[in-house]
Amino acid sequence: MEKIYSTTKMCNVEVKNRCELIDAQEMWNFMRTTNNPKELQHIWKSWHNTMGKKVKNKFTKYIKISNKIARINNFKDMSEMWLDDYETDGFLEKIDSLFLEIQPLYTQLHAYIRRKLREKYGEKLVPKNGSIPAHLFGNIHSQSWAEIRHFTSPYPNQKFPNITNLMIQKNWDEKKIFQVAENFFTSIKLNPMPKLFWRNSILRKPKNQSMVCHAAAFDFFDSKDFRIKQCTKIDLKNLLIAYHEMGHVEYFIQYKNQPEIYRDGANAGFHEAVGDTISLSASTLNNFESIGLLKKHFVKYDYETMINYLYSVALEKIPFIQFAYLIDKWRYDVFQTKVTPEQYNCHWWNLSEKYRGIIPPVKRSEESFDPGAKYHIVADVEYMRYFVSHVIQFQFYKSLCIEAGEYDPVHMEKKPMSGCNFRGSKKAGKLLK
Repeated sequence: MEKIYSTTKMCNVEVKNRCELIDAQEMWNFMRTTNNPKELQHIWKSWHNTMGKKVKNKFTKYIKISNKIARINNFKDMSEMWLDDYETDGFLEKIDSLFLEIQPLYTQLHAYIRRKLREKYGEKLVPKNGSIPAHLFGNIHSQSWAEIRHFTSPYPNQKFPNITNLMIQKNWDEKKIFQVAENFFTSIKLNPMPKLFWRNSILRKPKNQSMVCHAAAFDFFDSKDFRIKQCTKIDLKNLLIAYHEMGHVEYFIQYKNQPEIYRDGANAGFHEAVGDTISLSASTLNNFESIGLLKKHFVKYDYETMINYLYSVALEKIPFIQFAYLIDKWRYDVFQTKVTPEQYNCHWWNLSEKYRGIIPPVKRSEESFDPGAKYHIVADVEYMRYFVSHVIQFQFYKSLCIEAGEYDPVHMEKKPMSGCNFRGSKKAGKLLK
């Protein structure tokens, strides 16, 4: 299924009278850069139809094999085996409680975005109440809403600097992105990347070669070979992904001398949170000053600027929490055979509307298999780790910011956490270790 994902191509709507094929990465980029609802709908429908139908039968077999593996290991099914990794009694109940705690904030953000989308696309496409069509968020899975920030910001006259354009203007390349990320880690006295990292990592997509472009970090368990695979584009999103993936590598390096059984994160969510915590600091405006993309004191840290910044963080983080919850709530039901293969797609969209208030932009049926359009589902990657990460990364961030003297919880008006950049703090680095 992974191979199908990496080799599947679909028709690009920009080309008239002929079909120019584009792959998954090009599809993602197209979704991010157009606001034409018909083109967005075409891309959404084409990708879901093409990918989903190819993997549905294989996915059904995969579920049976996965559950067989789980039973051999004395678990009822694979969902129970996945949850065992968290080593917490009542873990799923705690997750459900956290979800309900976050839900009111998501509901407010959803209502605000629905109004902004209705103003842009009209009430015929976006209703005053109810769910939002999935293709309008600039993301094929609606898991991040960051791509529609530019026309939905609370203070549109207070422009957020275009970091991507600045990276391009300064002639950044793929290696530069990872060197900048490495510099953050070394500034807090963590480890530089070893020589083998620079020799063996894939930091750009090879020409004329299919590969899974989803970024990933690898530990080869020889205490010296650590790599990242990323089809890097020169933009802010890929810069933050580089910080995240390098966070995994830093974690690998920290436990490289442990016995093999201990060479892993406390749990999968903990591992994801390390890089995400660094990305929170790296995405602050003053960090962009530190790495030379913005001039010193270029940004005025007034109320409107900070609200727009916090809004941009919310668009990236809050919808993703709902999405992460949906992914594995659906898979738990599938592993537990609460739904049959004939019900997979209907159940997916029922949960999507229930938890996210998001519906498909075109009519779907059980002939479709829309969950199969998501890489992590076809690649057998447990997803509740990302829910956990998106909660605990802010706990990590708060602690590191306090340790670095960048956040004062007693006098928040003087040192708010939203402005915290612990770059260069040896104290923060020591605490992170």
